[in-house]
Amino acid sequence: MTSPLAGLRVLDLTNVLAGPLCAYQLALQGAEVIKVETPGSGDLARQLGADPALSRRKMGASFLAQNGGKSSITLNLKTEAGRQILHRLVETADVLVENFRPGVMERLGVGHEVLRRTNPRLIYCAISGFGQTGPMKNAPAYDQIVQGLSGVMSITGDAQSAPLRVGYPVADSIGGVTAAFAITTALVQRERTGQGAYIDVSMLESVLVTMGWVVSNYLICGVEPEPMGNDNFTAAPSGAFRTGEGLLNIAANKQEQFVALAELIGRPDLLQDPRFAEREARKRNRQALTVELEAALSTRSAAEWEGLLNQIGVPAGRVLSVPDALALPQVQARGLVQAVGHIEGLDQDLRLAGAGFLVDGARPPPPAPPPVLGADTDAVLRGLGYCESDIAALREEGAL
Repeated sequence: MTSPLAGLRVLDLTNVLAGPLCAYQLALQGAEVIKVETPGSGDLARQLGADPALSRRKMGASFLAQNGGKSSITLNLKTEAGRQILHRLVETADVLVENFRPGVMERLGVGHEVLRRTNPRLIYCAISGFGQTGPMKNAPAYDQIVQGLSGVMSITGDAQSAPLRVGYPVADSIGGVTAAFAITTALVQRERTGQGAYIDVSMLESVLVTMGWVVSNYLICGVEPEPMGNDNFTAAPSGAFRTGEGLLNIAANKQEQFVALAELIGRPDLLQDPRFAEREARKRNRQALTVELEAALSTRSAAEWEGLLNQIGVPAGRVLSVPDALALPQVQARGLVQAVGHIEGLDQDLRLAGAGFLVDGARPPPPAPPPVLGADTDAVLRGLGYCESDIAALREEGAL
């Protein structure tokens, strides 16, 4: 497989998750990604994760998750020499990604307008909580803050438990994937125009865009979304149901699927009950329907029902833990989790989730292991034309 972004250089000036995830997606597609980090500390995610020993080595599990395939240099952008090195890097780069608060790069003297003069073909992507303009542009933004402000938490959980945070950093993740999509779009445009671009990614807006159905129900129909727990507001029965063993998701969204479900569980009488006979009636009486279904589903396990329901065309799937999901034969057969080599501090090969898609039947090849902080500083600088004495002097004056 030919890597579609091979030959492109990306400067990754980001921290924690949204920006690093964006640059990781580009690395998986073959781009050369140079992670530009603060001397001494580097990306904050280097100190985060479930293994304290790895975090002390500045190779925290949170960092490892989305920095494979990158190289790392340390650069002090508060020094003139550090800024000059960045300019020389920008001369060689196709993309620069940063997720500082709006205005930080400008205050350092290396904002978009300055760097565009250095390289008019540069695609500059700024990721922030709320965007580079507007009354909230300078407000601090972490994933949970954006989850709350976007309305996501208000519709997560049920009437008793909402609002609830989604169980992983969904706003950061959506922001990162949105940025990667915008960058690849800008690269295509550059092929046509020869000009770079300035991309302004708002995590808040990125999340709202993915909430299309609930947003449109409000904008078009005037219906304010409500938390519905494990029920799907579009249909019934569509949600999570208790079985004899385990929880089972069932999506009988079509009339023929409900008919097949009722017959399979031995309750054809439900088809004649006026509370359940038609789609809208089932939605109005979903709680009563759930009671009837769960009584019938209690005779078998979720795993048994999953097979039987899927066999007759009714979408169904167990509710699994993360370890069980990763162990699914489907996930393993398609090679999502890839061994990427060894890092100090782990007694086994490092395994990471790769790209979530195949191209012409092949998954993008596994990346190299995530870099040790500053491991590639000297090599990158030599590639820019700095000699050993230059590098030693730069290190002495605190630029590296």
